[in-house]
Amino acid sequence: MLLNMNQMLSVAKKNHFAVGAYNVSNSELLKSAVEQCEADNAPGIIAVHPTEMAYAKDDFFAYVLQRIKNSKVPFVLHLDHGDTINNVARAIHNGFSSVMIDGSLASWEDNVAITKKTVDMCHLVGVTVEGELGTIGQTGNHIKEHLQNGIYTQPEDAKRFVEETGVDTLAVGIGTAHGIYPSDVTPKIRIDILKEILSVVDNPLVLHGGSSNPDDQIAEAVKTGITKVNISSDYKHAFFVQARKVLAEDDGWDPNNLFPSCIVEAKKVVHHKNELFGAVGKADLYKNTEPWRNEFL
Repeated sequence: MLLNMNQMLSVAKKNHFAVGAYNVSNSELLKSAVEQCEADNAPGIIAVHPTEMAYAKDDFFAYVLQRIKNSKVPFVLHLDHGDTINNVARAIHNGFSSVMIDGSLASWEDNVAITKKTVDMCHLVGVTVEGELGTIGQTGNHIKEHLQNGIYTQPEDAKRFVEETGVDTLAVGIGTAHGIYPSDVTPKIRIDILKEILSVVDNPLVLHGGSSNPDDQIAEAVKTGITKVNISSDYKHAFFVQARKVLAEDDGWDPNNLFPSCIVEAKKVVHHKNELFGAVGKADLYKNTEPWRNEFL
């Protein structure tokens, strides 16, 4: 069943769990995320970055939509970190029910302007919009500096941003970064900042950079009020570690020989995340929800 993000996260917020957003760019990763969510009877979000959308090509999403619309559990098809109006338009054209527009690195004025423009366009066709305030950052050479001195989302700014843009959901900077953390780095999610934001913003809040963070911190963030957690690196890492192992032991080249065990390893991570977010078994809460439809498509 296909939903938009408001439909998905309103239930999660009311029932105090979070939904995992799993980035995909091919059928094997889609299979890993969708089949495990179905096995867990858990709602899921299929997230696609603009670079992943460019790689997979538009025709791929006709298959994605067919697959998740016919699923027994609810899914959202979501553009992750859209950076231009053109990317947003392409996602709408491809049947996405939700988009993110990321102006977090721009000035306040420019971030508000592009986010509001996106909201005005998307709401015409029932597509929900996620914005971002604060910086999530990337892992790499400057990860320690980012985690120590990152730009955290200020509660008063979050309230004002939501009011000025009309955004449906908000990604907040509370101490995470994208990717797998170096072995000598232990991230610290700022639950105190999260609580302050929640006290002034009623919209569902999103945690980016959910991979590689300690489970107890993620669980506390969800318990506090995060309703969407983005996962990409963790389950892709498991997939490709297994792929390297298979290729090292077997010189075959058939996908049906290479990928099955990789999918199994990726599914283990998806299952663990669904449990961590409290999403297992929660698909039943959506039984009375009408599927989302874009009347213009």
